[in-house]
Amino acid sequence: MDLVIRNARVVDGSGADSDRADVALQDGRIQEIRREGEGPRPSARRTLDADGLALAPGFIDMHAHSDLALLRDPDHSAKAAQGVTLEVLGQDGLSYAPVDDRTLAEVRQAITGWNGDGGDIDFDWRTVGEYLDRLDRGFDGQGIAVNAAYLVPQGTVRMHAMGWEDRAPTPEELDRMRQLVAEGLQQGAVGMSSGLTYTPGMYAQDGELTELCRVVAAYDGYYCPHHRSYGAGALQAYQEMVDLTREAGCALHLAHATMNFGVNEGKAPDLLALLDRALEQGADITLDTYPYTPGCTTLVALLPSWAGEGGPRAVLDRLADDATAERIRRVLEDIGSDGCHGVPIAWDTIEISGVSDPGLASCVGKTIAESARMRGEAPWTTARRLLIGDRLGSTILQHVGHEENVRLIMKHRAHTAGSDGILQGYKPHPRAYGTFPRYLGTYVRELGELSLEECVAHMTSRPAARLRLPDRGLVREGYRADLVLFDPDTVAAGSSFEAPRTLPYGIPHVLIDGRFVIEDGKRTQALAGKSVRRTA
Repeated sequence: MDLVIRNARVVDGSGADSDRADVALQDGRIQEIRREGEGPRPSARRTLDADGLALAPGFIDMHAHSDLALLRDPDHSAKAAQGVTLEVLGQDGLSYAPVDDRTLAEVRQAITGWNGDGGDIDFDWRTVGEYLDRLDRGFDGQGIAVNAAYLVPQGTVRMHAMGWEDRAPTPEELDRMRQLVAEGLQQGAVGMSSGLTYTPGMYAQDGELTELCRVVAAYDGYYCPHHRSYGAGALQAYQEMVDLTREAGCALHLAHATMNFGVNEGKAPDLLALLDRALEQGADITLDTYPYTPGCTTLVALLPSWAGEGGPRAVLDRLADDATAERIRRVLEDIGSDGCHGVPIAWDTIEISGVSDPGLASCVGKTIAESARMRGEAPWTTARRLLIGDRLGSTILQHVGHEENVRLIMKHRAHTAGSDGILQGYKPHPRAYGTFPRYLGTYVRELGELSLEECVAHMTSRPAARLRLPDRGLVREGYRADLVLFDPDTVAAGSSFEAPRTLPYGIPHVLIDGRFVIEDGKRTQALAGKSVRRTA
């Protein structure tokens, strides 16, 4: 054997009770599992004594925004050090394939706040397959830090087929969108995402989305919507996605599924009852969450949908016009923008977490309300100035969540873990560096909301089943040796809102395909990650 991990507490990902065993690896797979008292212990060229450590399948991040980070950062310890061995990219309906030259330029500007402007990236792909090939090449043909799967982004597809117009597609445009989704799935995407509070994807009505979901279903993929509201009308927005995918015959995975803003305090039971009814009726539904109350997005995403029609250049033109900017303010502050989930904005909940222009760095870490008071001006004046000055590139933390809702949803039988980790900005959300150890340290060890075995299942076998991966997500003989060793007594998120890029504690070893990417708590030089593609 290549390696034997001895005396580990094997938490195998199934949710079953853990037990002590030796686990032998060869050629990137789990070759043998020998439990105590079962006979001769396996031997290998190398032995790792894991006494005191739990051995689990590698964690799967079901909602990641590392689409460019994996190509610019060979280290990528933000995820590797958490025990993440697979990320799902292409989230929220906006990413970088499939594109043409026009669409690529537009999407790069639209999601600068998520991934940077990409000026350091050679965009030598246009199709989904070419992007996955680029991930496989990684750095000098050696691969990337962790594995990655991809969702066809519906907003990008719509942008490609019909621009940024708020209207129904023509039959020809709808056919083009169907074709782009089908091609992406044929080339290896695992499903399709939407961002239904982000332009231009939010302009799609249910009939259009249903037709695209029929294509996804034909390839046994899943639909992953950031749905139309996590605030006012949130339950109706969830029900819309359940009904839509039932009509299309498509599996549903609800992105960062939570209930936010004051209107939804204490309403997690209502969401879970809705999901239970659908599951009992035969629906195929999963969801992901991160174990924090604030959200994170871009400042421009809060604007009303009509302000985004025509794309980023049109948004900046509207913001520059005083009369139109006043109309935007009234919607944001008095009515409730669809970009802000139908809830009138509270500027003291909107904290700037990152800017593209270093000259605006003094705004980072302050709420819009705080910056406005310091300048002696109205909050909208501050926000407008920042949107224009930063060319729509500012990211925000939105402090609108409820701890009770977070705890209830994470215990649901359909739950998986997703960081929604945005790695850009001076002060990113700590979930990007801390989601998985925070589940294990805070919600398992300290609060007892989940057992260790159940929590590991949420982060491994459940997402692997959603992704239709036949040889990942469990510690089983024949499965890929994507593994994490952690100390259940000390594992914890090091990241915080004050120091968001601090690496976690208590995760000394992480392996991908049997290769150490984290060893003795330090990042190795291994680039063991590749694209993980939908299989027929």
